[in-house]
Amino acid sequence: MLKMMIPILSLLLLLPYSHSNNNMKWHLPSFTLIIVTLLLFPLISIPFPFSPLNLFSIDLLNLPLIILTTWISSMMFMVSYLTLHNNNKISLFSMQIILLSLILVLSFSVNNFILFYVFFEASLIPTLLLIIGWGYQPERLQAGVYLMMYTVTASLPLLMSLLVIYKTNFHTSFSLTFWLWPHSSLSCPFWSLISVSAFMVKMPLFFVHLWLPKAHVEAPVAGSMILAGILLKLGSYGLIRISLFLFKMTKPIAPVFMSISLWGAVISSMICIRQQDLKSLIAYSSVGHMGLLTAGLMSNSKWGWQGSLAMMVAHGLCSSALFAIANMTYEKTNTRSLSLTKGMINIIPMMTFWWFILTASNMAAPPSINLMSEIILLTASLSKSIYFSLSIILISFLTATYSLHMFTASQHGPNNSYFNPASFIPLAHFTPLLLMTAPLVLLTPNLAVISSWN
Repeated sequence: MLKMMIPILSLLLLLPYSHSNNNMKWHLPSFTLIIVTLLLFPLISIPFPFSPLNLFSIDLLNLPLIILTTWISSMMFMVSYLTLHNNNKISLFSMQIILLSLILVLSFSVNNFILFYVFFEASLIPTLLLIIGWGYQPERLQAGVYLMMYTVTASLPLLMSLLVIYKTNFHTSFSLTFWLWPHSSLSCPFWSLISVSAFMVKMPLFFVHLWLPKAHVEAPVAGSMILAGILLKLGSYGLIRISLFLFKMTKPIAPVFMSISLWGAVISSMICIRQQDLKSLIAYSSVGHMGLLTAGLMSNSKWGWQGSLAMMVAHGLCSSALFAIANMTYEKTNTRSLSLTKGMINIIPMMTFWWFILTASNMAAPPSINLMSEIILLTASLSKSIYFSLSIILISFLTATYSLHMFTASQHGPNNSYFNPASFIPLAHFTPLLLMTAPLVLLTPNLAVISSWN
């Protein structure tokens, strides 16, 4: 824990008093977080059993997500430097990212559900400040209201459930088997429903997803990256933790949630095909991927849980990279509309190359880890009912359809008359895309590294 916390806390304390040039304020946090990530990665091969006596614990479930948090946070500094390097609020912006990273690391590290809930809710504050303070349009205030209204309202039943658990068992530790309920078996579906409601909204489940596209569209590129890459995974992680103890109680409602998740993924994929805004399209695609992840989780099987962890890492890297390259496209064309963004392959072929790689990963084409995670999740879902086959087939087809539509609409066709043909992007600007895409391929033959937890 110390090798994670000391560097991040040092950055948080030193940045307000830093009087160095602006470049150092961007590069120092980025390099520090990269070093923290590289120090943590070798620990994946070491089993860390949860200890009930420790306030913070690390195991093979939360360690990949902690590494993902520090890695995506460092990429946020690199990508944001291209758009905000002349901003006079660099220190404040950097502090928001570092504070959010610290809260997320603590959320994944705690060994207590009450503390997890506290950090779970605390992550909303820096996220809201990022959207309101560095968003693009006046509608960012409405996006902030949606974010708070959905997530806070849904989390209150979870708090009530945790208090009942604590009253009955006198602890809420992850590492101790608990959860004796003082209620009859008839009320178990009700308690399991309110226990998972906050996580379903955070992921989000279809029908309670409207806050996500609004937040993505109005957020700066750093906000979109951390929202898609990490914050959605916070809901998935909480759902896994609570499912490990409540799988018997969630069994009656699991088929309902699986049906809503899979058909919600189908509907959100259809919505993606009709989208013209790049960020909105990527946001709705996240809803579809999270629907498949939710179905795997609610299968209450080991394959479902392991596939969900692999999908969290894969989607976190891929979606963050997609938002980063969408922002690069916006910087060159001054529009996010697919109707106006045309002919990029003729002007910046290197950007087209990265669009192709990321689009292929998003549609789970080999050799990305997305393919392996989706195969595991589909197997876990079909093991519960063969009737999920139709929705799964539609998800696979529609995901490929909107991904190819996004690529062809933005890269092919006549050149945009508003685009400056003399525009040039230095190769160094593609470094964050390389650093986010490389793990998608390199982890494919080593899938057990991130899905070997029990």
